[in-house]
This record gives sequence, structure tokens and C-alpha cells, in this order.
Amino acid sequence: MTAPVFVVDHFDAGGGGRYVLDGPEGRHAVSVKRMRAGEDVVLTDGAGRWADCVVLGTEGKDRLIVQLDSVSEEPPEEPRLTVVQALPKGDRGEVAVETMTEVGVDAIVPWAAARCVTQWKGERGAKSLAKWRATAREAGKQSRRVRFPRVADAATSKQVASLLAEAEFAAVLHESGTEPLASAELPASGDIVLVVGPEGGVSPEELALFEEAGARAYRLGRSVLRTSTAGTAAAALLLGRTGRWS
Repeated sequence: MTAPVFVVDHFDAGGGGRYVLDGPEGRHAVSVKRMRAGEDVVLTDGAGRWADCVVLGTEGKDRLIVQLDSVSEEPPEEPRLTVVQALPKGDRGEVAVETMTEVGVDAIVPWAAARCVTQWKGERGAKSLAKWRATAREAGKQSRRVRFPRVADAATSKQVASLLAEAEFAAVLHESGTEPLASAELPASGDIVLVVGPEGGVSPEELALFEEAGARAYRLGRSVLRTSTAGTAAAALLLGRTGRWS
């Protein structure tokens, strides 16, 4: 899929399949991307429904007129990959969300780990979560996805443990891991949940809690990656091994 992707709330076309893309997405298509008649575009709701369309023309600076004939449904991928991402410092959280979206992660769970320097509280936390979700949406469009990753509310360690307990495969990236993630036995379906710790690492208490929930500690490689890049590297490894990149 190489055509530009734009997000819509509905697929209700008028007579003859004429659809008007307006609002911020229409403005981006007309004034930024400068789409012209005859070019292909993809419309999606970001939840798996999408349509191939052909541009018929434009109206003003923010209305793209397209021909929409039919809507398709992309089924969820199997196995489903969720990354629990400890809150990094600065804008590294958005970097992590952007690159994990690009490689194909299905869900991202912000985690307020014990050793996180960054804390999401009150209005600041709400703004940070909104940034993560906006980043996932924009990265989903950029990478031509029609099913964007879900960015959950920030989770506590106990909530992460509950998520791990329900997974078919649960892993924590940790230096104590004796088995490399590259050789772990992975399920063909169900949920894979991967925990990425903060800059200060996963605490012994958190690791014990996660292991009690059924997770195992795995090492990713010889080098030490930043928390903002470890999830992307591990996700790429897992998606390749499960066949989702084949």
C-alpha cells in the first residue's frame, strides 16, 4: 500500500460514491500534500476499515473530493503484540511510540514504573497521553497502516502484572535474563506482551511481581539500548520471528 492515508470518522458516501474529505485531514490533503485529480488515496478509520479511492478534484483549501466505491476490513494480526513501555524522559516517549507504530506493534501501554524519572500526574499526564495517542495516529498514517496501535491509559505495576498473566507469551527485557529473546518459543496466535523498563531498569520488586504473573526475563543482545529504542528493536525481532513480516 503506497497511496497516502487519511483518517475518517465514517465512510458514508453520497450518490455515485462521491465522498468529501474535509476538516484537518482535508486541509492536509489539499494544502499540504497537494493531491490532484487522478491520484490514489486510502481512507481509514484507523481500526481496520479502509477504502481505496481516486481523487476527483478539490474545493477551496480544505475539501478533497474522491470516488469511494467499497470499504474493506483488515482483520487483526496474529499473534497480537503489546509493548508495555516505561515512561521515558523528555520527548523520548513519542519517539518510542512513533517507531513501534512503524514496525507494527498492536498496542502500547504506558507504564509508571518505580524508577521512572518522568511521572504522569494530573493535567501533565493527560497532555502526555494525548501526545502519545496523536503520535500513534500520525505514525500509523505515515507508515500506511489502516489499523493503528491502541495507546492505553497509563498502567501501574499491578495492572501490568494482570496483563502479563493473561498473555500467551509474556516477557520482560532485563539484564538478568539467561535466555535470549531471539530463541524464545513464541505462540502462533493470542497475545504477546513485552515489558520495557525505564532508564533505571526494572526494580527487583517489579521483576518478582511480573515473574509471579507468568512472565520471564529475557535479554535482547549484548549492547544496552535506551528505553525509547529497546521496544522497537524487540518488536521487530518478534514480528519477524512470528511470520508477520513475511
